[in-house]
Amino acid sequence: MKTSDLAELLLLAALWGLSFLFMRLSAPEFGAVALTALRIGGSALCLLPLLLRPQHAAPLRRHWRSIAFVGIAGSALPFVLFAVAALAIDTGLSAIFNATTSMWAALIAWFWLAEPLSRSRSIGLVLGLAGVIGLAWDKASLRPGEHGVSAAVAIAACLAAALCYGFVANFARQRLQGVPPLAVAAGSQFAAALALALPGWWLWPAAPPSGVAWASVAVLAVLCTALAYVLYFRLIAHVGAARASTVTLLVPLFAVFWGAVFLQETLTPTMAAWCALILLGTALTTGILRWPQAKAA
Repeated sequence: MKTSDLAELLLLAALWGLSFLFMRLSAPEFGAVALTALRIGGSALCLLPLLLRPQHAAPLRRHWRSIAFVGIAGSALPFVLFAVAALAIDTGLSAIFNATTSMWAALIAWFWLAEPLSRSRSIGLVLGLAGVIGLAWDKASLRPGEHGVSAAVAIAACLAAALCYGFVANFARQRLQGVPPLAVAAGSQFAAALALALPGWWLWPAAPPSGVAWASVAVLAVLCTALAYVLYFRLIAHVGAARASTVTLLVPLFAVFWGAVFLQETLTPTMAAWCALILLGTALTTGILRWPQAKAA
């Protein structure tokens, strides 16, 4: 991997790690739906010039239904779910549960597409799911928090969002092969923005949000969504999807760092152990690491 590609990978991980911080700052004032509507709407405006390019317009017309579904199931719904989670749990925990996306994608590919699971990926799934269960068991609470959302609901929202990502990854591979990735990114954001426009207006907060909340939304839309999409698809084009997927292991590290620096969030040794197990399972599932093969007699 070139130095420039490595720099873009680290920048992408830092931006996606920041997204959990800024959701934590803005969700209590905007609410999950209004926040996501603004975030995706701003991102769609930034990516709108891509829709006007001739090489993108034709594929969008042919595949608009599938691209719209990717936008709703792969952006609108999971972004709302992560914004709900931001009302109750720390940024680092949300990012750790987000890292399970590759495990859900592997399970769905095995169940839906009959894609075989290697020994290494199977062990990764078992380890990762064990880490999820342990971390959820350690942190889940049915008691509503300050903003009316319990930790148990927040954890369920994170896992449901990761499941959405995993399903959409397989759906896009089946239905959108050969479609320019940037066209999918721009078109899906535009469709998600349309889907959330009315709910966002209906659920607009009664009290005017603060300047900090508005600034957080602007960073989420422009940097953590629009720019991050461009970086991600550039990485896929330059180094391939497998290497680009390593960003899922770096995002939680940045999210924990941002949360500790700006929100004074802490990570206990027990939580760190469960998180390490989840990341190990994710690395095995994505093929970044491989379980040692037994030597033949």
